[in-house]
Amino acid sequence: MGFGNRLRELRLERKMTQEDLAKIAKVARATIGRYETDERFPDQEVLKKLANFFEISIDWLLGETNIRYPKGYENQLIAHKEIEKILQDIETALLNTEGLLLNGELVSEETKRKIIDAMKIGMEMAKKEAKGKDDSK
Repeated sequence: MGFGNRLRELRLERKMTQEDLAKIAKVARATIGRYETDERFPDQEVLKKLANFFEISIDWLLGETNIRYPKGYENQLIAHKEIEKILQDIETALLNTEGLLLNGELVSEETKRKIIDAMKIGMEMAKKEAKGKDDSK
């Protein structure tokens, strides 16, 4: 499997659009499309951004190895996936619960969304902090 297919696979695993990924990579949406069809190839900086965002090895992204994650990331990624699954379950429960009370007050749909957004922000902050600890080794 080549670069374009692997990039597309990663994007779809995260349920992202080409536009979403273009914002992260700081390129045009059409450029992501061309990467995915192997019409274009990213420069070194974009490759680094993509590998860091998806937390995968550049060698795997380039098709040079079948080892997807850099050494030491396996346990961290399992923990992240377990936490993300728990957060997803909480999000589903919050959105499907009617009459949710917080401090004796009925929680609005807008407040439920804010709670979900705060959980997602917290997860991203935890990922960055964990990654910073790995980089300092």
